[in-house]
Amino acid sequence: MTLAPRSVIGQLALGFAAGGLGVLAFAPFSLAPVAVLSLALLFHLWRNPARPGINLWTGYAFGLGLMGFGVFWLRISIAQFGGASMPLAVAATLLFVAFMALYFGLAGWLGERLRGASDVPWLVLILPALWVLVEWLRGWLFTGFPWLAFGYSQIDLPLAGLAPVGGVYLVSLAAALSAALINLLPRLPALLALLVLWGGALGLHDRDWVEPAGDPVRVSLLQGNIPQEQKWQRSMRRHTLELYLAMTDAVPDSRLVIWPETAVPAFMPEVEADLLAPLDTALQHEGRDVLLGLVDGDRNGEYFNAMLSLGVGGRTLYRKRHLVPFGEYLPFDAWTRPVLDWLQIPMSDFTAGPEQQPLPLLAGYPAGVDICYEDAYASEIRRALPQAAFLVNASNDAWFGESLAPHQHLEIARMRALESGRYLLRATNTGISAVIDQHGALRGVAPQFARATLTENMQPLSGETPFIRWGNAAVVILATALLLIGVLRQRGD
Repeated sequence: MTLAPRSVIGQLALGFAAGGLGVLAFAPFSLAPVAVLSLALLFHLWRNPARPGINLWTGYAFGLGLMGFGVFWLRISIAQFGGASMPLAVAATLLFVAFMALYFGLAGWLGERLRGASDVPWLVLILPALWVLVEWLRGWLFTGFPWLAFGYSQIDLPLAGLAPVGGVYLVSLAAALSAALINLLPRLPALLALLVLWGGALGLHDRDWVEPAGDPVRVSLLQGNIPQEQKWQRSMRRHTLELYLAMTDAVPDSRLVIWPETAVPAFMPEVEADLLAPLDTALQHEGRDVLLGLVDGDRNGEYFNAMLSLGVGGRTLYRKRHLVPFGEYLPFDAWTRPVLDWLQIPMSDFTAGPEQQPLPLLAGYPAGVDICYEDAYASEIRRALPQAAFLVNASNDAWFGESLAPHQHLEIARMRALESGRYLLRATNTGISAVIDQHGALRGVAPQFARATLTENMQPLSGETPFIRWGNAAVVILATALLLIGVLRQRGD
């Protein structure tokens, strides 16, 4: 018996519904099993098409559902960050969704092209391999957009145990393989394969790949909850700085205090004499460190989104490397700028920081620092490892209001901690600030849209997980091998 529709419209509608259903697997809904079920439905539709040639459009419809419901919050960022009107921001978001859905259509088209007479190798080897390879491609091609990779949704399920081995894409591969095997139930080999896959992942779930590098450190993350519409008003600068200084003074026992991204709403030279120099002196006297966000500029007129460390560990400046496209910089500037100028959409024009930057010494340990959107890219996090004893992500998710974005972003940060085998300290302006341990578990969370100080003990760690050693190369090689084996098996049959 098959659930596949006989009409093209029915098939596309089911594909769209399956993609939209997949959003429920991610935070804040966190119905993780839905990810596997939505993929199982997509694979079922690809396996039983309404007519030849429809799988490309079925995959495209799935992508429209997933991205359309999952990242519609982009309209808020485009309107507030980019200065566009809301109707124009909605149109731009829908255009972006339509483009991102092409990746899912590509997977469907390739799957149909590679289908042979033998059904099982195609379903169990080729489709999961194509899924993860296209998902990986989506994460870096044209600057990349790795949001809503299906592996993130599994952070609280047994499959997450694979993350320290092969990263989020290995978890995605396991989810896709599970979806394929579900399509073969109730066959006994499929059931046994599912039990082995999930049991093996569960066996890795709580394994310690790293070891303590010293005693736990008391840290405080400051969440000032400054409204986005007030943040850059010059009249608010003194209030903002006094607020963060008072919050810092209120936690004298914390060895490390972290302010969020651009917590200092000013250019670095403007606050050197009145804020940075006296704060640095006071921290050295107290034996503490502060890491704070501000905007740095140089004599060439270039501006950088930056984090500056002050205190006993010395001054170290980190300049954001992976900028937000159409927010902090314009990709393909020669083509996009004339269009945006014609539409009268102002855009920020930051410069990316250098590829190689020194690690700041915080609380006596080298730390890997990244800013906001950078933690969506595991390759950015790996740059600091295994040298870094812990990770810091400073963000400002106020741009996205009460949308899904801050919850999805926190879920991504949890995966980065798990992959890396490091604590991750996430300080944000309006939330969601959190202390995440090396297993991806939340040790402490500050309430969203509230002024809060989150204080926890953080364990510095040393060593490296297999993923930090090999990165995404291992899962790409594995998926490619599965793809080739599947193709050869079909030819052999």
